[in-house]
Amino acid sequence: MAPNSAIFLLLLLVFSWQTSKADVEPFACHPKDKTTRNLPFCQVKLPIHERVKDLVGRLRLPEKIGLLVNNAGAVPRLGIKGYEWWSEALHGVSNVGPGTKFGGAFPGATSFPQVITTAASFNSTLWEAIGQVVSDEARAMYNGGMAGLTYWSPNVNILRDPRWGRGQETPGEDPLVVGKYAASYVKGLQGNDGDRLKVAASCKHFTAYDLDNWNGVDRFHFNAKVSKQDIEDTFDVPFRMCVKEGKVASVMCSYNQVNGIPTCADPNLLKKTVRTQWGLNGYIVSDCDSVGVYYDKQHYTSTPEQAAADAIKAGLDLDCGPFLAVHTQAAVKKGLVNEAEINGALMNTLAVQMRLGLFDGEPSAQPYGKLGPKDVCTPAHQELALEAARQGIVLLKNKGASLPLSPRRHRSVAIIGPNSNASVTMIGNYAGVACRYTTPLQGIGSYTKTIYKKGCTDVSCVNDKLFNGAIDAARQADATILVMGLDQSIEAEFRDRTGLLLPGHQQELVSKVAAASKGPTILVLMSGGPIDVSFAKKDPKIAAILWAGYPGQAGGAAIADVLFGTTNPGGKLPMTWYPQEYITNLAMTEMGMRSSESKNYPGRTYRFYKGKVVYPFGHGLSYSHFTHTIATAPTLLTVPLDGHRGNATVSGKAIRVTHTKCNRLSLQIEVDVKNVGSKNGAHTLLVYSTPPGGQWAPRKQLVAFEKLHVPARTQRRVGIKIHVCKLLSVVDRSGTRRIPIGPHSLQIGDAKHSVSLQASVLGVIKS
Repeated sequence: MAPNSAIFLLLLLVFSWQTSKADVEPFACHPKDKTTRNLPFCQVKLPIHERVKDLVGRLRLPEKIGLLVNNAGAVPRLGIKGYEWWSEALHGVSNVGPGTKFGGAFPGATSFPQVITTAASFNSTLWEAIGQVVSDEARAMYNGGMAGLTYWSPNVNILRDPRWGRGQETPGEDPLVVGKYAASYVKGLQGNDGDRLKVAASCKHFTAYDLDNWNGVDRFHFNAKVSKQDIEDTFDVPFRMCVKEGKVASVMCSYNQVNGIPTCADPNLLKKTVRTQWGLNGYIVSDCDSVGVYYDKQHYTSTPEQAAADAIKAGLDLDCGPFLAVHTQAAVKKGLVNEAEINGALMNTLAVQMRLGLFDGEPSAQPYGKLGPKDVCTPAHQELALEAARQGIVLLKNKGASLPLSPRRHRSVAIIGPNSNASVTMIGNYAGVACRYTTPLQGIGSYTKTIYKKGCTDVSCVNDKLFNGAIDAARQADATILVMGLDQSIEAEFRDRTGLLLPGHQQELVSKVAAASKGPTILVLMSGGPIDVSFAKKDPKIAAILWAGYPGQAGGAAIADVLFGTTNPGGKLPMTWYPQEYITNLAMTEMGMRSSESKNYPGRTYRFYKGKVVYPFGHGLSYSHFTHTIATAPTLLTVPLDGHRGNATVSGKAIRVTHTKCNRLSLQIEVDVKNVGSKNGAHTLLVYSTPPGGQWAPRKQLVAFEKLHVPARTQRRVGIKIHVCKLLSVVDRSGTRRIPIGPHSLQIGDAKHSVSLQASVLGVIKS
């Protein structure tokens, strides 16, 4: 760019920023508003609960009802503007939802890899760092009048079934990983300024929500029949961690029913569990039009007024959609809900707005008030997006160390496949406008000469018309890279997959190109959900397989860096890759997690499924080799019982967690990790536990994970702390969490260790 052009662009950005900034007046409590500036709710020094109580006391019933929906109405007589609650930030500031828009000084925002890819890094520090960047850009866009401060992200549902179209939005199938992701990302988004919020996150969709549209059953009509055991053991774990450890400001209830009751109308889920047991400090919001859905589609209530009343009485504070604004006043007149209950909802939403600083006067004078266009799409932010993609790529196969490629030996590379020059495909769903894109073709082209042939028009690959050109290219080149997989036409919100194989003729293209290729053939897969690529795993002509997920705006550069060895891959699969036959006669509507031989039911996720896999949860290769040695670990650990309970707490060789004094009791081990290879590498340490026998216990479960960098031919010692009550416990059929007494087998890579848990009223810990 010419110097004059650069100066002109800078001036244009500054002008745009000043123009947009001038348009952003205080949401409320304007310093120039003599009517409100001295009222208690505008006094920053007062406790927030006092300010909220004062404000609610000044509102009239119609004004209150206007604040119960996402496009909350203005209250002009109190100097309060309208507010749009609905913004999204799943993996970057998104333009899904009316609260955020791009343009002017904000043409785009950093688009990180889709969540399922970032989860494959198993790096909680990275997850929090991404949240910090996203909230920086969100605040900057808010200051420019282009975004809100309330973001309905992240999605922390469990990836229960490999066909789910929204599995890409989740951190995978393991409750601990999903919960740790939730807490880490939320901390990054919300900041660490005490009770103040940088932005307000929302963990969704609560609960047992993991079906969109399968075999004639859609999410609006689905009744998830879930056992107390699976609710406690699997589905609620990430939400509990999000609330209790992440301190999230919001939880979103889902469209589906759980055991016959819509989640947004269930006081046991909302008031009892989220609000009381977990201690949510924030608001509960419906998925968009959920209240209308359970009235209009599920016919849960006979009148709309009853539907509105049920939602508010259950603990719903905010309706995404118009339903509560339309029907709540009539519900009050009929005596179905009272004004005090409406006040309770407003206390929760208004408190979050005050914690965000919306009632603190001039935005520019507040923390984060100086953030602007210069803080969006910065080089550092874009570098983090690239690094996240590198860390999330998983090397599934590498026959005879075929990878990494060498630009010296592989002077020309054939790039083939419908995703080989993908851009928008790389960012998945719930994305915004990316700062820029580096496609796989561009990324690989920065290393060596490329011969590009698409092979298929798109991922549906309905015919073989373009095959010949692809095969010819493979015959000419020193190596062949096929970039195949899925996109949003195959898996998306409201679109569950019909099978696990590559779509259309993709498999045929891969096999024919591999057979003709002069050099090594590498298969690169883009997808959210798992793909049955058993054929490629077995094919000796396919030297290597990479899974890139949906790797974000810099995905092509990250793929190339791994292929050519600039990056040593360290990602691990956050979900099981099943063979196609796994889903034969397996209804997505069947919610049970545990397998049953008598019912010919295979079970779900690595914790309970016992059958064949294409690639297991946690699988991922490296260009190095790592060994594990347990340096220190106890062989015996005593779990102290509550002395008032006595021996009655021990039943069936398992102790109720509520009958113990082990809130701070941890199993502490040290592991030596050695890189015996010739390349520096990032390594994911996965710690599994297999509890003592019991039909309702998992086969094994992840109890800890750590990401560490280990230089070539060096060793690092890692300390692992495992909370006994939370992580070595299991859940019985009644939904009660218990600690099994006896030997627990730990597995860390190639190392194994057994520790015996014993119960004692004395609480003496032995090692």
